[in-house]
Amino acid sequence: MQIHAVRLLEYGKPLKVEDVDIGEASDGDVVVDMAFGGVNPVDRYAAMGRLPGGSTPPRTLGVEGSGTLDGRPVMVRGYGIGSTRDGLWSTRALVPKASLIDVPDGVNLAAAAAMGVAGVTAWRMVTEKAKVTDKDRVLVLGASGGVGSMVVSVAHALGATVWGQTTNQSKADWITQRGADRVVVGNAADLADTARELHPTVVIDPLGGEYTGACIELLEPRGRLAIFGTSAGENGNVPLQSLYGKAITVYGYAGLIEDDKVLAGHITDALNALRDHRLEVTVDRIMAPEEINDAFRLLGEQGVQGKLLVDLSG
Repeated sequence: MQIHAVRLLEYGKPLKVEDVDIGEASDGDVVVDMAFGGVNPVDRYAAMGRLPGGSTPPRTLGVEGSGTLDGRPVMVRGYGIGSTRDGLWSTRALVPKASLIDVPDGVNLAAAAAMGVAGVTAWRMVTEKAKVTDKDRVLVLGASGGVGSMVVSVAHALGATVWGQTTNQSKADWITQRGADRVVVGNAADLADTARELHPTVVIDPLGGEYTGACIELLEPRGRLAIFGTSAGENGNVPLQSLYGKAITVYGYAGLIEDDKVLAGHITDALNALRDHRLEVTVDRIMAPEEINDAFRLLGEQGVQGKLLVDLSG
């Protein structure tokens, strides 16, 4: 079965769109007509050869997406898709039947394509890891990103006071529109001045680097720090006396090591939250498969507000 697919031919080299044969469905696999694929930092890292355990090129990338199976709207994720087997950035995808998650009525396929990585991460960081309530004061770092913007929407829906952080003043109004009560503009060194007035009880941190230590200093006693990324740096100075002296709890999230069946349940919860307007997805732009290298560039430059998608409808 011939399809168009976005292919990784060599690590560190531009991806190309090619015609490939995906074979026929058998042994529990099904063929999904793809509509949209999410574009994530993990896909960029895979293209660079920075993820252990993946199959070698040439292969198709894309770890999350949405489409239809016999007219039924589905979201697809997990079971080695985009890692140990070909991914979803193709007009049709041969995937395990177990990787399909029904998309609820009222959720469009573009939004559903963002739930397998960013959406479920945002939902779990707020509700499961940090356990945010309406009594919390939440500082969201990287609030204009794909996950950060959704975190803002979930925490706002729960009734918490939410401040979003960005280093770009031009993104402040956009973050406010996602539900932030206030936006602080600045880097890690600025947080002591810009965000201290919040007296945060919770920090959601996708940045790492010097931001993590700065947030530990900023958090209130018995505060919670939930970290799921290190886009600002893999290493930083952690003020250990403040960490234990204020009884700070640190939660880490790593969706890549989660059991696929367990993760499917959380994705279903996130899809239902999206349907019920307890979570908001904002799509920055939908790009053609031939533009995927530009999408990676935008991710690397942090030039995205919300979520990037690739149109796979052909």
